[in-house]
Order: sequence, then structure tokens, then C-alpha cells
Amino acid sequence: MNNRILALLAAFGASLIYGINHTVAKDVMPTFIQPFGFILLRVSGAAILFWIISIWGPKEKIDKKDWPRLACCAVFGMVINMLMFFKGLSLSTPINSAVIVTLTPIIVFILSAIIIKERVTFIRTFGILLGFAGALGLVLFGENVEQGAPNIALGNILFMINATSYGIYLVLVKPLTAKYHAFTIMRWLFTIGIIINIPFTITEFTAVKWTSLPFDAIWRMAFVVVGTTFSTYLLNIFALKQLKASTIGAFVYLQPLIGILFAIIVGADKLTFVKVIAAGLVFLGVYMVTKTKKPPVVEEKA
Repeated sequence: MNNRILALLAAFGASLIYGINHTVAKDVMPTFIQPFGFILLRVSGAAILFWIISIWGPKEKIDKKDWPRLACCAVFGMVINMLMFFKGLSLSTPINSAVIVTLTPIIVFILSAIIIKERVTFIRTFGILLGFAGALGLVLFGENVEQGAPNIALGNILFMINATSYGIYLVLVKPLTAKYHAFTIMRWLFTIGIIINIPFTITEFTAVKWTSLPFDAIWRMAFVVVGTTFSTYLLNIFALKQLKASTIGAFVYLQPLIGILFAIIVGADKLTFVKVIAAGLVFLGVYMVTKTKKPPVVEEKA
């Protein structure tokens, strides 16, 4: 199996976890933990895991000139992105969050073309629009249960900020992936993330009654730390070594689809003809964005 296929599988794995997370994380807030307190748990837990796993990784030193970029990546990827997503999730609905994050590929595509001069092609542009249409169709023609969503409008705005911030993060971190090992990048990003997040999150974090948490809340929190944070960021960094930033962003389109499939599995939703068509558009859009043109075969002359 070549590196590109492994990278595509990594990107898919990250989207799979993210898609499930929309429902898993929603059920914990705000009953057991407030959104900002959850973020401190996320970044702290992930930082510890990355420092531990770095024992088996290379011992690299960050160049002085790369610290500003690293700090910016932490701000957009581990602070604004996370704070806005979890606060938005506490105000809006999981299905809204799954759809609005589909803005990320468009943001990444535009920023990649401007900042790191990724090549813009008709096929990839059309694939992004096709995937967006499919993802949007999952919501426009599907049921939207709005229980536990006190301020959907504000929540959706926060989701948009989240999607924009994550798109900026993917573009900014791309050059670092070519220079440093994934463990090196992640351990420093999450360490910086803890420092920046503490002033905004410490109050809600200390308000949690940790000793009286039920098992249902504990496993959901563990899923968010180990799965949604540690695993997904590691998978995406690995994928970025082989794929374009806009290609990684395109996998966000799978999240609404995965969210609905997960709901079907747990009996919270049902499969319809419209959802099948919308899902097909999502897969086709991702395929068009991730497909690379093979170089022409040059025949050797005798």
C-alpha cells in the first residue's frame, strides 16, 4: 500500500471520528461539563498523550523562525477552532455543526491558492461545489431535531468561525509538516494551546464535579480526548505530509454523512432516498478533489 493511499485512509479516519463526535460530545454538555471547560480537558489530555508518544519519536529542535508560525497554528487550531466549536455545539444542534463545517474545504481551497499557491483546477473546484451541495442536501431535506439547542443562530455563527479557523490552521501548518515529525509538531501545538486556553477555560474546568461523574460521561470525555483530539490531529498531520491542504479539507464533507449513518446505527434516524442521493454527491465530490492526474507515460525509443 503506497503512502498516498495511507494518507487518504488517515484523512478518512479523522473524518469518521469527527462525524461521530458531533453527537458524542453534545450529550455531555452542559450537564456534566461546560464547553470551555471541555476544551481545557481536550488540549491538556492531548498534550500529555503527545509528550508520552514523543518518547518513541525523533528528538527535534524547533527553529527560531518557525515559532511564530507554530504559535499561530496553535491559536487557530487549538484555541479559536475548539472554543467556537464546543460553545456552538452547546447552543445549536449536532447536525447543524456537521453541515456548517463543510465550509472548511472552501476556505482551505481559497487560502491554499492565495498563500501557498496551490494549483486551481476546474475538476477540483467542481468537486468542492458538488460535495458542498450533497452535504447541504443532508440538512435541507432531512429531519432536524432541535432539543437542547437554546440559541441556534448564535451557535451556527460560532460554527462558521470554527470552520474558518480550522481552514486557516490547515494551510498554516502544512509547511511545518514537511520539516518536522508529526509528534514534534503536535506536542508543541497542544502545549502552547494549554497556555493560551487557560484564562478562558479554567473557571468552567474547575467547576466540574469530577468525583461524581457517571460512566456515560467519562467514556464520552475520553472519546473526545483520545479520539477526536489526539487521534484526529495525528491522522491529519500524517495525511498532510502526502496530500494537499485543500484535499484534507475536502474530507470534512464526509462528516454530515457519517453523522447521519451513526444516527441510523443507534436508531436515531432512518435512511431515505434523498439521503442516498446526497451521500452519493458527497462521495463523488471528495473523489474529484482527491483524484490526482497521472503523469503521461513516455515511451522509450529503441
